[in-house]
Formats: sequence, C-alpha cells, structure tokens
Amino acid sequence: MGDQSFGISPEMLKYVSKEIRSVFDLGVQIALVVGGGNIFRGVAASSYGMDRSSADHMGMLATIINSLALQDALENKGIQTRTQTAITMPEVAEPYILRRAIRHLEKKRVVLFGAGTGNPYFTTDTAAVLRAQEIHAEILLKATKVDGLYDSDPVKNKNAQLLKNISYMEVLEKQLKVMDMTAISLAMDNNLPLAVFNLKRKGNIRKVVCGEDIGTLITN
Repeated sequence: MGDQSFGISPEMLKYVSKEIRSVFDLGVQIALVVGGGNIFRGVAASSYGMDRSSADHMGMLATIINSLALQDALENKGIQTRTQTAITMPEVAEPYILRRAIRHLEKKRVVLFGAGTGNPYFTTDTAAVLRAQEIHAEILLKATKVDGLYDSDPVKNKNAQLLKNISYMEVLEKQLKVMDMTAISLAMDNNLPLAVFNLKRKGNIRKVVCGEDIGTLITN
C-alpha cells in the first residue's frame, strides 16, 4: 500500500517490480508470496467478533488481489509470471501444483503463490516457509518496512539494537515478532535460512541475493 493507509499504491507496485527485475536479471529463480493486510487482515477482523475462519478466508482473497496486481506490474517490466493459488479459482489463476510451479521456475518465470496455505489459522508467513520448503528454495527473504530484526520494537524504543545474526531458537525464546512462531518453527525444523531486510531501501533485494551484509540472517 506504500504510503497510503489502505489499498494498492501504483507507485509501490512499480518500485517493487523494478526491484524484483534487478534480481531476475541475475538469472535467479524467484517465487513470491504476497500478504493481504493492505486490504483485509483476518486476525484483526476476528478480534472484533468475526468468525476466524471467515475472516482468514477473506484475507486469503486479499492476497490474490495483491498477487494479480504485482503480476501485472512484473509483466509490464517484461517478466513472464504465473500466479498459483491455494484456493481453486481457474478463471483467475492456476491452482497450486508443486511440479508445475517448479517447471515455471525452470522456464525462467516468476511464480506468485496466492491464498496462503488455503487454510484458516495459518499466516502468510507460514505459507511462505511452506512453499519455500516445497520448491527447495535456498533462502526465504522477508521484505519488510524495518532494517531487520531488533531486540525490541524500534518504533517504541529508540535504543533498540539491530540483530545481524540470530538463531531460530533465540527468536522463539525471546518472542521476537518478525514472523509468527509457526513459521519460525517450520523454518527451524527444515533448516531454511531467513533473511529480514528493509524493502523500501532501493537495491536491498539485489544486495541480499548477492550475499551482502544487509538486515538480519536467521539460521541454526
């Protein structure tokens, strides 16, 4: 949503697609998982009385809207894409099929995974870790609005320290809110490295992919 309070920012779409293009040009295989909080957040809705399953399904549909928007922006940058969803809607996108997703990646297409895991009570973070494991990704990049993982909330605490390297277990023990605990546990069980960095700093995605010391790396 960029600097807006709601919805989809055309400027942010252009920016993100340009950043992804810079990595695509390196010959790297890329799969993307987009959240839906700019449109609807299931957890927030359930907190004021909406049934959690209904709220989460609405959130999943929001991720598909974002995926289609980002797909269009990427194709405007000359990148072939495919959107796959965990909820079947053949007129809109492909159903999620693992072997087909891997084949798309081999053909140098960017694959967008929409609708989370297709199940309520699971976040987009958990979906990202799950899909990363299924396609045998080398690393999962969490592009966010802060410079990495801090020992406390940097918005509330000006003295919060950026953690450059940390273990999954430390994240769990300290209840650090970089991703939900289910996602962290799944990544730990499968030894999937997680990189957390600031999306809004131009060139950061490419720097992380090229191995530069950007943001926070979470490993065993």
